[in-house]
Amino acid sequence: MTNRNFKIGQIVPSSNTTMETEIPAILRAREDILPERFTFHSSRMRMKKVTKSELELMDADSLRCALELSDAHVDVIGYACLVAIMSMGNGYHVTSQNNLYEQTVKNEYPTSVITSAGALVEGLHTLKAKNIAIITPYMKPLTKLVVDYLTDQGFNVVDSISLEIPDNLEVAAQNPENLKEIYKKLDTDKADVVVLSACVQMPSLPSVDFIEKELGKPVTTASICTTYKMLKELGLETKSTIGGELLSGRH
Repeated sequence: MTNRNFKIGQIVPSSNTTMETEIPAILRAREDILPERFTFHSSRMRMKKVTKSELELMDADSLRCALELSDAHVDVIGYACLVAIMSMGNGYHVTSQNNLYEQTVKNEYPTSVITSAGALVEGLHTLKAKNIAIITPYMKPLTKLVVDYLTDQGFNVVDSISLEIPDNLEVAAQNPENLKEIYKKLDTDKADVVVLSACVQMPSLPSVDFIEKELGKPVTTASICTTYKMLKELGLETKSTIGGELLSGRH
C-alpha cells in the first residue's frame, strides 16, 4: 500500500476505556521509528457488567457499529471484546468477522475486520505456542469459556488465573504493575507462552517487557495480538515478536 496514513476503527463495549489507550500506545511507539501515521475511531456497544447475558446483548449490536465505522472509511475494523466472542461458542470469531465484513460490503466500502479473539488465536499460533498459561479478570465460569475456546483452537491451557471482577470499569481500573506479582501464581513451567491479559479491558502493557525478561519466554496480551493483526491486515507486517518487542517498537 502506498498510503502511509491509516484510520484504525474499533468496536468497543461502552464501558471499555483500555483499547483506546493501549492500541494507540503501541502504534505511537511504532511511529517513533517508522513513517506510518495512525488515527483512531470507535463505535460503542452497551455493556457494563461482564456477564454472559450482557455480552450476548452487546454482541448483537456489533453490526451497527461496523456500519458506523464503515461510514468513516476506516482502513481496518477491530472488534475489541475477546470474551464476548468466546462466550458465543467455539470458533465464533470467524462468524463474527464474516458478519461484520458483510456490513461494510453492503455499505459499499469493504473493510478488513478482525476480532481480538481471533487475533489472540492467530498470535499464539504465530508464536508456535502449544501450552499456554493465561490471566483473566473474569469470573471463573467466563474464564472456563475462554479456556474451552482456546482448547478448541488447538492450545493446551496448563493454568489460568481468574481475578473475578464482574464490573467492567473496575477491570479497567486495575494497576497493570500488579501483574508483576500476580503472574507468579501461575504455573508457567510447562507453558510456551504466557497470556498476561486475556482481556482487552485489563491494562497490562507496562508489565509485558519486565515479565517476559524475568520468565525468559514469550509474554503477550489480547491487545498486543489485536494490534499485530491490524498491522498485518494493513500490509504492515512487523518482524518483531508479539510481545514486548512490538510494544517497545523494536524491529
